[in-house]
Amino acid sequence: MGSYLLRRLLLIVPTLWAIITINFFIVQIAPGGPVDQAIANIQFGHGSGIPGVSAETMGSGHARVGVGNGTDNQYRGSRGLDPEVIAEITHRYGFDKPIHERYFKMLWDYVRFDFGDSLFRSASVLHLIKESLPVSISLGLWSTLIIYLVSIPLGIRKAVSNGSGFDIWSSTFIIIGYAIPAFLFAILLIVLFAGGSYLDWFPLRGLVSTNFDSLPWYGKVTDYLWHITLPVLATVVGGFATLTMLTKNSFLDEIRKQYVVTARAKGLDEKKILYRHVFRNAMLLVIAGFPATFISMFFTGSVLIEVIFSLNGLGLLGYDSTLSRDYPVMFGTLYIFTLIGLLLNILSDITYTFVDPRIDFEGRG
Repeated sequence: MGSYLLRRLLLIVPTLWAIITINFFIVQIAPGGPVDQAIANIQFGHGSGIPGVSAETMGSGHARVGVGNGTDNQYRGSRGLDPEVIAEITHRYGFDKPIHERYFKMLWDYVRFDFGDSLFRSASVLHLIKESLPVSISLGLWSTLIIYLVSIPLGIRKAVSNGSGFDIWSSTFIIIGYAIPAFLFAILLIVLFAGGSYLDWFPLRGLVSTNFDSLPWYGKVTDYLWHITLPVLATVVGGFATLTMLTKNSFLDEIRKQYVVTARAKGLDEKKILYRHVFRNAMLLVIAGFPATFISMFFTGSVLIEVIFSLNGLGLLGYDSTLSRDYPVMFGTLYIFTLIGLLLNILSDITYTFVDPRIDFEGRG
């Protein structure tokens, strides 16, 4: 198992390199980059918002309407601006260097976990990620934990009582939950329980209250759970169906196998058969889906939830940086998400061996 884990850990490096490289060159050739956005802000009189680009410099750029410059071919919006303004903006964002030089500098920085500074926020990318990570981890862990704690026992019960009334009405409820978009359910929860139109039981924004630091430890726990309840409920509403049906079908498949029939013929207790023999084999498929479930809760499933409940999580950070073409933040969040996903896949393989010691990854070569 040790040499297998070492190989998997070493494979993280080329995988990260390939993903970052492909996305880097796609983004570099895409129109509407940060330089274009900064030029557009100047042209429309919104100010540059760029450290190092002074108001006087921008003013001189406005005064020279009609001045031609060599940047017109690259940045269409730069027509009429002072070439010095364009040069200052491109230098600020590093676009005055050749693409291969920017690429290799990025790789060297990422090897050292140096993600640079945000282009549009006065903070480093690592600082922004550290600030956003607790929110995304909270949503991801709580949502995944609740989904597994509910879906696995429910799936087992549905497999044991396959075709019964319980199986039918429970399937109806989880299918209805699966059909409801998470953001619509979030809005419904706000209307009902967060002061929308009826009850005002839960807060609407943030992960903790403003006086969180002054609360005792038990008050902090209560305050945190008070804030996280509605976002987690909105996140998990559609997550039960897939895992519940996967658990049910896995157990049904195992229950019908010959070794279960033999165990029953020997007079073994039904619960012992179910939890000592069937459980270990049936849970392999369920464990295999853990990384995908966690990642979906961690990022893709939580972006809209973070927006609706005003939670500054990693998903919202990556989404905002994509819209604003904040390349350092974009690649930093992509790097972190990819690394977490790869590590979770390795953790999934380790869990396989705990569930079923007969699995030997070393034998796979």
